[in-house]
Amino acid sequence: MKRSRLFVSLLAVAVVTASVIPMLQAQSLPWSQRMANAAMTRWPDGHTAQAGQPEKWNYELGTLLDGMDAVWLNTVDPQYFNYIKASVDQLVQPDGSIPTYKAQDNELDSILLGRQLLLLYGVTQNKRYLTAATTLYEQLQHQPRNASGGFWHKQRYPNQMWLDGLYMAEPFYAEYSVLSHHPENFKDITRQFVLMEQHARDPKTGLLYHGWDESKQQRWANKTTGDSSQFWARGMGWYMMALVDTLPYYPKGAPGRQQLIEILNRTAAAVIRYQSPTTGLWYQVLNRPDGKGNYFESSAACMFVYALARGVRLGYLPEHYGANAEHGYKGILSHFVKTGPGDEVTLTGTVKGVGLGGDPYRDGSYSYYISEKVDTNDAKGVGAFILAATEMENVQNARLGRGDTVMVDAWFNSQKRMDAFGHQIYFHYKWDDWAPSGFSLFGHIFKNFGAHLTTLYTEPKVADLKKAQVYVIPSPDNKDKNPNPHYANAQDAGQIAEWVKGGGVLVILENDTSFADLDHFNVVAEKFGMHFNDILRKHVIGTDWSMGKIQLEGNGPIFHHPHTIYVKDVCTISLKPPARSLLQEGSDVFMAEAKYGKGTVVAMVDPWLYNEYTDGRKLPAVYENYAAGVEFARWILQQVPR
Repeated sequence: MKRSRLFVSLLAVAVVTASVIPMLQAQSLPWSQRMANAAMTRWPDGHTAQAGQPEKWNYELGTLLDGMDAVWLNTVDPQYFNYIKASVDQLVQPDGSIPTYKAQDNELDSILLGRQLLLLYGVTQNKRYLTAATTLYEQLQHQPRNASGGFWHKQRYPNQMWLDGLYMAEPFYAEYSVLSHHPENFKDITRQFVLMEQHARDPKTGLLYHGWDESKQQRWANKTTGDSSQFWARGMGWYMMALVDTLPYYPKGAPGRQQLIEILNRTAAAVIRYQSPTTGLWYQVLNRPDGKGNYFESSAACMFVYALARGVRLGYLPEHYGANAEHGYKGILSHFVKTGPGDEVTLTGTVKGVGLGGDPYRDGSYSYYISEKVDTNDAKGVGAFILAATEMENVQNARLGRGDTVMVDAWFNSQKRMDAFGHQIYFHYKWDDWAPSGFSLFGHIFKNFGAHLTTLYTEPKVADLKKAQVYVIPSPDNKDKNPNPHYANAQDAGQIAEWVKGGGVLVILENDTSFADLDHFNVVAEKFGMHFNDILRKHVIGTDWSMGKIQLEGNGPIFHHPHTIYVKDVCTISLKPPARSLLQEGSDVFMAEAKYGKGTVVAMVDPWLYNEYTDGRKLPAVYENYAAGVEFARWILQQVPR
């Protein structure tokens, strides 16, 4: 009997333990992943429509997937990318058509999901996504406008601009314009933001009214200004998110870039004036905290937190706004986020939908804004929360590289290819290359640390190198890869060495001799006591991944945590002072460092951080190139003299 009771007791403990461990593991994840995982369970394959109803092309799914993008970029967990792809694939046919999209409606809301099309095209190079994205771009080219040139919000809302529309259209418009080589569009993009601020900003509060009707014909419109009458929190959230998501596509010095930064700063200053000092949250109608029936609204708080934190990380906003973001984020977690069994996470307090005009008519009054339905687990609210959470999870890291610029070489590696628009473009180890060959994820790591990215297209000179703190040279071309390679010479070596001596951080990511030049580039490496040997190691046959395995013990100067990384077909390094080994197997040195004057040089025998080996889609999960890359990038930025 005692043995039976003991067995039952042990069985009960085992059952409880088996159920508790997954729950504890789920709770140990960052909030961004916890909410994303709950969303994937709640809406399999991005099906956010009610049960039994077909999914349609819609902005709510677009907002949710914007959040999923952020989680995938921060984790490179393939489940998030696969979710994004499955969500879009249910709506886009193999020929790139979108059956549930209606171009004749001219809805700016329909543009938002285009950002996912551009991501999927960049990563997969599948033209179905570019075809669909081009359809949306063509809508913008023919979108009806008011007399001042502002996009109508929809065909059925003539002459009206709404704050929502800026987020729906402008980030996509900017990204597609870069991809398709239409820099002239940035003048138009700037105009959309400027028009909204000029006509909808209240000079007393600094807040923007939800809508502006240039014709002044709508019943909700002020007969003098054309503005609606209330300051809707989520409307302001859409506008701020639009600014911080559009600005990264503006080239440095581009007309309008500084205008948008100034608009963002004015808008942020106004928004924080209406942040609750006790909760850190914002009311549904921003400027009426004592208004009858007014309430704290979750999606707006998430959007403000995201925009403030991202604006600080990217250098558009002063650092002190980070405290407002942190205060707001704590309020979101305490007021709106609820947890349940296992990995269940819920977001409460999101107003379902708010608009102006229409049928039945929405008069834009205070009573209207506070009476619309408030929902739990609204897809656009969840997406905004995930965006806010990912930014807040980057806050500590973002301080490290603030003010630093990381430059990637496009001189020694200057390979080009024809893009889908008939232009010759640089590719292979470039920040803007999302294909397997690119460095977009490596660049994302640096951006998460608060650094800026740039590219050097000319022969390196000290004057140009001084514009950056870090210079990354990956896989210098040989004639097999580039018929007209720019081989390194003694002058290049001298210029680079002078820059390093003054405090620069040089990162050399070589390759084996069949893919890269070693002989000529050694004139640079030897300045720092390094010589790349024409020896082949880690030769991988087919998918025998283990042949490229390197185990990082996690007790070195760069890698503080153990990682298994993957490299393929690498050379080795011979060393002389001042160089020293950082990673080797037996006598084969794979990574080395040299202190040179005030600067640092680090060399690796493989460009091991390109997307093919970091995006989580190809290598088995045991290989952690991305996670190791985070530690590598952190160490690189730590070498910058402060």
